[in-house]
Amino acid sequence: MAARSSDSPNPDDPVGYFLQDLLYHGKSERTRNAYKRVLRRFEAFLTDPEQNLSGRSVVPETATQRDCMAWIHTLRGDHAESTIATYASYLHRFYAYMTQVGAFESNPMALVVEEMHESIDKDPMRREISVVDMREFVSEVTHPLERAVIFTLLKTGMRVGEVSNLDLQDVNLADEDARGAYSLGERPSLDGRPDSIFVAANAVRGQAINGEERTASNKRKRETIVPVDDELRRVLVRWLAIRPDAQSPAEPLFVSTSGNWGKRLTPKMIRNIVERHARERGWYRTGGGAEENVTPHYFRHFFTTHLRDRTGDRGIVKYLRGDVASDIIDTYTHNWGDRVREVYEANIYTLS
Repeated sequence: MAARSSDSPNPDDPVGYFLQDLLYHGKSERTRNAYKRVLRRFEAFLTDPEQNLSGRSVVPETATQRDCMAWIHTLRGDHAESTIATYASYLHRFYAYMTQVGAFESNPMALVVEEMHESIDKDPMRREISVVDMREFVSEVTHPLERAVIFTLLKTGMRVGEVSNLDLQDVNLADEDARGAYSLGERPSLDGRPDSIFVAANAVRGQAINGEERTASNKRKRETIVPVDDELRRVLVRWLAIRPDAQSPAEPLFVSTSGNWGKRLTPKMIRNIVERHARERGWYRTGGGAEENVTPHYFRHFFTTHLRDRTGDRGIVKYLRGDVASDIIDTYTHNWGDRVREVYEANIYTLS
């Protein structure tokens, strides 16, 4: 374990130190209060010898993986799994940040979160849809815009906000007609990477990017280059052939063809597209929960489970989802052409 440098912070109140830095990083009061409730609750658990596994009062800096898992266990029965996952993510971020700035020597939540992802992704209560059933579903989506949006969600695992934020410069397609009509893939990160999509990590709701204020944030830990296979390329090219002129200098990939003609599709518009088709299929009902209703978030779950089961490579799936730490993402970025694309194209399901 690396020794702590002499100029590293050593706060008497690590939680307070972290919360103060959240303020400096521009997090809202609501977000800071949510972190505060969870982290102070965890801290109280550690200091109670009758609850934690050590039988003595423990501070966050010396807590072990077993201490963290024991606290997670106390939440079960009182909270939904999604809430527990959120609390675990707060704790994970706290430890990751304190380790990064040198206040703590290690992050005991890293393996805990890794193990939790496995159990959450395999939630037995969630609706399970086969690739065959999903093919039947998308076969009924005929409008080029709606088909392109749904295919992009299903074949990339992107969040709805990330799809909304895509601009033409983020999409590099190896199609002469599309490239003749549009300025595609002009991001430097896409140079030499045909048939790929750049997903930024720094898009923030309310921020002006390429001259347009965004209505959604991207939630990736790092920027990601996602491969585009032949099937998705064909669907995107078909959409681009009828795409209206955009009403934004940012040139969004997906723009409305109805009442908001030429304006960027917002996350709400995308959710409405998916909901409408899911209702027609019997996969969505008013009042239904996340385990029953098919939404853009469900498509992310579908992508994760099916691609992970096909590849057996959780690292690549996490890279594509934008969920992994910098050391892993750097490894896959370095071998992008040889590793990620090869595994993706060999294993990604076809939908038509």
